Amino acid sequence: MKLLVLNGPNLNMLGIREPEVYGSATYAQLCEQIRAHAAILGAQIEIYQSNHEGDLVDKIQAAYGSVDGIVINPAAYTHTSVALLDALKAVGIPAVEVHISDVSKREDFRQISFVRQYCERTIVGHGFAGYLEAMDYLMGAHNES
Repeated sequence: MKLLVLNGPNLNMLGIREPEVYGSATYAQLCEQIRAHAAILGAQIEIYQSNHEGDLVDKIQAAYGSVDGIVINPAAYTHTSVALLDALKAVGIPAVEVHISDVSKREDFRQISFVRQYCERTIVGHGFAGYLEAMDYLMGAHNES
């Protein structure tokens, strides 16, 4: 099984950006944890981060026919991007939305998620472990089908 892990804007700044919200671990450490967990699961993994909405849309479209599941943390695009929602709907690949922080306890504008309308699950506030939970879910769902 092949999984695509997509990360939106500013996640490359983990460890620097608001450590009281996101913790002090870096983006490189997140990627290491994801790769290690993929090895345990026996999954192929591709990790991609971009600060540009169109790049993320392109990556979702390129996944069509070659990826079995998508873990997506759209970051700030969660609250603004119908384009990401439409891309996910277009490719029809099972997806799980992940947020490191608990967005339900943050600013009002963070309560809106366009991609959630498509995603099978949303995992919030579990830190980096949320990505691993999303991978577990997608692997389990794939094995059941």
